[in-house]
Amino acid sequence: MNVAALMPVKGFHNAKQRLAPLLGVAAREILAETMFRDVLGQVRLARGLAGTFVVTGDDKVAAIAAAAGAAVIRESAENGETSAVDFARLELKQAGCQAVLIVPGDMPLLRAEDVEAVLAQVPVDAVAPYALLVPSHDKLGTNALLLAPPDVIQLRFGHDSFTFHMGQVTAQGLPARFIENEHIALDIDEPKDLDRFLAYGYHGGESTRVAQELLAERGARLAQGSGGA
Repeated sequence: MNVAALMPVKGFHNAKQRLAPLLGVAAREILAETMFRDVLGQVRLARGLAGTFVVTGDDKVAAIAAAAGAAVIRESAENGETSAVDFARLELKQAGCQAVLIVPGDMPLLRAEDVEAVLAQVPVDAVAPYALLVPSHDKLGTNALLLAPPDVIQLRFGHDSFTFHMGQVTAQGLPARFIENEHIALDIDEPKDLDRFLAYGYHGGESTRVAQELLAERGARLAQGSGGA
């Protein structure tokens, strides 16, 4: 079974709004871009993928993806993660893609080995239909999905998507396959996620350094403001 990676990535403008208590608009944009670059780099290093595709409606995201060697699927407009993935997986299926591994761009702990670990769960003789899910650490989100064919189940990203997706797998009469991976399980949406990420002390990419510097700059500004009060 040939599996292609599919990364849905929206523009960085006003990204990660739930991090607003910690980071301003410009800082969140920098962090979102850095995480995407790190994740894309690791996905591109992973062995066993038939290709890497980034679906986006943003020119800057598309340019970064193309420069890194990924193929770009362009949306005419950004209408949310679910819509982007639905659009891209239909395009890939029509192009003859057998299976997709959907990977968001905001999981900065992800390493090539994690992608390979997911691919290793698929038996050599596996045939479609097939579905394998990787939940978030709280099992409310779905942080990766391996689907064959690409449109084998309906998708709905957001709160409690893991329960929804497992229900879709069952509705199709497929085994409820999922694996847990601590690196894939952590996506950065809220301040507590950023705290958890930094606690790992992972320095395999630029995201840790950038996050630490942005938070340090914020702390310095707050201290300066307090001193002048």
